[in-house]
Amino acid sequence: MADGTTTSEQVSARIDTTIPHSARMWDYWLGGKNYYEVDKAAGDQVRSIHPGILDYARADRAFLGRAVTHLAGEAGVRQFLDIGTGLPTSENTHEVAQRIAPDARIVYTDNDPIVLAHARALLTSTPEGVTDYLDADLHDPDAILREAARTLDFTEPVAVMLLGIVMFVEDTDRARAIVKRLMDAVPSGSHLVLSHTITAPGLDDVDAAVEYWNSVGTPKLHQRTPEEVSRFFDGLELLEPGVVSCSRWRPESSPSGELPDEVAFYCGVGRKP
Repeated sequence: MADGTTTSEQVSARIDTTIPHSARMWDYWLGGKNYYEVDKAAGDQVRSIHPGILDYARADRAFLGRAVTHLAGEAGVRQFLDIGTGLPTSENTHEVAQRIAPDARIVYTDNDPIVLAHARALLTSTPEGVTDYLDADLHDPDAILREAARTLDFTEPVAVMLLGIVMFVEDTDRARAIVKRLMDAVPSGSHLVLSHTITAPGLDDVDAAVEYWNSVGTPKLHQRTPEEVSRFFDGLELLEPGVVSCSRWRPESSPSGELPDEVAFYCGVGRKP
């Protein structure tokens, strides 16, 4: 881990087991074990309001794997800045990237204390590559860039990964400014990989589930329309198929040729020209 990270005692003191937390609830939905009863109860209630929420978690995770596979393979990217890491599970960014390119360098960033508590034990690296972890907040992109520069070379292309994290920035203008600041700091050939929950006509159960979560959990979640999600890629070259449901971003081919069901969690990958 980078210098200046908090101690294990400080991390433990920051973990609040009385309020549901999104990272722990996501871990519960993905079949992990790093959650508390309060997270399970909230997760079950969200599922009762919107049963398809498990599909979101799985689709977002599968999108991560397909995007990193493309970037580390065909696109030749060797550096990844994964902000809003969440709890380590299987097929993390470094595992996918280093399986293709053993010399890949990955910096994870999160400010959830339970994520930090597990990061040291679970995030490893190949001998040729590097995996590091920063205790930092997306709301302070300058701090992230400053600390990440200890591991990443910002004169070479970087994949900036923002999966399911920008939705926790309340103000849309500020969210766009944060994404722009991160992309301004990386050179041509870098990529933005972003996913975000959406709101749209006909998604009343999704809206209700978000409303419930915001009444009991932390951090608060802010939905955006598909058009608003697309604006995060302004100035970038969107890779096909553009900004779409996570389940429909370059899905594995099926015998029938049919697209998988759409989920109200949209994503895209954009290249900096």
